[in-house]
Amino acid sequence: MIVSETMIILGAVYAAALIRFGEREFAFIDDDLPKALIIAGVTQVCLYLADLYDFRVITDRRELFVQSVQALGAASLILAAVYYWFPEMVVGRGVFALTAVLVMTLVFGWRLVFEWTSRHLAPRQRLLVVGTTDAAARLGRELHGRADLGVEIVGFIDPDPAKLGTPMFNPAVIGTIEDIPAIVRARNVDRVVVSLSDARGKLPMDKLLDMRLQGVRFEHLASIYERYTGKIAVDNLRPSWLIFSEGFRNNRLQDLAKRGLDVMLSAACLVVALPIMAVIALAVRWSSPGPALYHQERVGQHGRVFVIHKFRSMRSDAERDSGAVWAQADDTRVTPIGAILRRTRLDELPQLWNVLCGHMSIVGPRPERPEFVTGLTKQIPYYGQRHTVRPGLTGWAQVRYTYGASVEDALMKLQYDLYYIKNRSLAFDLFIMLKTVKTVLMRKGGQ
Repeated sequence: MIVSETMIILGAVYAAALIRFGEREFAFIDDDLPKALIIAGVTQVCLYLADLYDFRVITDRRELFVQSVQALGAASLILAAVYYWFPEMVVGRGVFALTAVLVMTLVFGWRLVFEWTSRHLAPRQRLLVVGTTDAAARLGRELHGRADLGVEIVGFIDPDPAKLGTPMFNPAVIGTIEDIPAIVRARNVDRVVVSLSDARGKLPMDKLLDMRLQGVRFEHLASIYERYTGKIAVDNLRPSWLIFSEGFRNNRLQDLAKRGLDVMLSAACLVVALPIMAVIALAVRWSSPGPALYHQERVGQHGRVFVIHKFRSMRSDAERDSGAVWAQADDTRVTPIGAILRRTRLDELPQLWNVLCGHMSIVGPRPERPEFVTGLTKQIPYYGQRHTVRPGLTGWAQVRYTYGASVEDALMKLQYDLYYIKNRSLAFDLFIMLKTVKTVLMRKGGQ
């Protein structure tokens, strides 16, 4: 999408200049190409910030049109400001206005073509899900309407013939165990998805084995769920899947490179942010009595407790009577300045010192308070596994899920944390950093 739309935007610039000046007076030469690339770059950034490359967010054409207009309108304003301050960057008189119209039309039109192609022509993995448990239903809900994933559930299988035709999420139960071979042939099923935790003691494994020997392809529900959702479902997960699945690799060279990147980024950001942090400290002291910095124990790698540093965003006596409690939306303990700091994530700038000292990394699971970790470890399976890596200033859970303020939220974020730990790499870290910049700019997830 990014490559194709960059070409479309560059083509729109060329077409607008051609319309404005005519073929004889205009030539798209080296001097003009950087100017066109600036237009394409600014437009792409605005499309990205408007979530137009996140197909989980854009769900219908009306929303697509509104978001496209907003993104391209913002790009026009930014480019207008650039041209005001740097008039030599203008491609040509009148070209920008024509380009804006062409880009609006072509990008929106291409999006419609892409959506139609994804739904009707793109190849799909056709899945048959064995089981009607909550885990199977959850997979159906996650995949429903996601044409961009290239996957389709053709139906569900239940051992009980009485449940035939029972609606699940979408579609319904279409057969029993004995019907699997016929359904695979009749509906061109690519994979039969089975949850081993549900299958044991409930499904006839000997029959499934016979089908496998006949050429039916089976796959673990947890693997499919991970592949298409970017998280690992832990509520029905068996330890054997974690043990034998790919991932969870320890690469010493990669760990050294990640630590080097952490040191360089945290040191550079501390130097750049020092004036801003001084202003924030004064604002915090002015807004309410108490220290500017807030120091709190958190659980780090291998369960070691360390002290995290943040700008104080609540009253200094916020937990005097209640003790350790989750932060809530519209929390009355938050000061006016603190609310701004939380929305913009500026309250977390002092944690760069924790990164520099080695307590944390730039990217990793968010460190939690010891008081909460004790209870969550008892209530949520595999919660302790998130402490196998350094906690992070940002992370996969932070950019994919909202602020966590309950056990249910902690469970959801753990699924993203385990996915990160299983698949971590420098490229994944850089991707998360880019998503974090977007999250901060758009003020998402703060509380």
